Amino acid sequence: MGGLLATLGGKLAERWLSLLVLPGALFVAAVSAARMLGHGHALDLALLVRHVKHWTAAVKVAGLPGLAVAMVVLLLVSAAAGLAAQALGSVCEYAVLASQWESWPPPLRQLARRCVDRRRRRWQRERAAYMREWDAAARRTALAARSVPHTRTADQVPVRRDTSLDAAYQRMTRISEFEPQRTTWTGDRVHAVMVRLEETFRLDLGVVWPSLWLTLPEVERTEINAAREAQTRATTLAAWALLYLALTVIWWPGLVIACVTAATAWRRTRNAADTYAQLIEASTQLHARALARQLGIVPEGEGPLTPEAGWDLTRLLQGRGRGAESTNTPASTTSLP
Repeated sequence: MGGLLATLGGKLAERWLSLLVLPGALFVAAVSAARMLGHGHALDLALLVRHVKHWTAAVKVAGLPGLAVAMVVLLLVSAAAGLAAQALGSVCEYAVLASQWESWPPPLRQLARRCVDRRRRRWQRERAAYMREWDAAARRTALAARSVPHTRTADQVPVRRDTSLDAAYQRMTRISEFEPQRTTWTGDRVHAVMVRLEETFRLDLGVVWPSLWLTLPEVERTEINAAREAQTRATTLAAWALLYLALTVIWWPGLVIACVTAATAWRRTRNAADTYAQLIEASTQLHARALARQLGIVPEGEGPLTPEAGWDLTRLLQGRGRGAESTNTPASTTSLP
């Protein structure tokens, strides 16, 4: 038991140091440099070195107790900055995913609606361009089929993908896979999983996921948790970018640091959301039928989950029984883990 507690304590201390203290210490150092240099001497390293030497001499005069106090204060201030960044990161994550933007306060709700409408108009333009490229590719495929003897009819010939069609598809999906419903690509990427599962299996993921999560093997749960933590770390990095941006008021290099940090956070957030969405969708496709079998909805045996079984599973977990048909059931807004 003592060894277990020591191991857990070591891991907690390591996470506390890596997630809170070290980033916080960097921010505290940047704040100190900003106060020492200001706009007029923003890159004056000689002045910074003189200030650091003066501070070091003051600590030496105070002796070992003064050094201990200075270290404790530094750790506490760094940890406080880390906690502030994590709290702000939660706000950033909520804003980026925007799963419930329609319930935001009026000023924010109007801004979110304008953002969603603008993304929808862009998506619709790219969707129309993609469909034009698809029709052109279909015509090219049909003409090629006629030039080859003993081919099937034009309707039976698969459309051949080409560079222009792929480029049009990439332009459309850079906005969203489906018609945008959220304010950002990241939010729509996670929402696309729910839309695709509902269209394919008539499965309301928000309703089914809590029960499905309890039945997933440990490997899948570990991978999903890791992807979720990566997304949280990415949005926390965006919060650090906002904190560094605040330094611009007294020290203009803070803008450079904020821009680099924001660009890194943007890329990591998108990658983490994409990985998280893929894992959620794959886990649901692989294990939803097993959950339906455990609940007595489908018999023993192999095979994919059918839309009928998916609908019965959704209704059962909603507490409404099985079998009743309805196409107007609103999708659940339950958040994923």
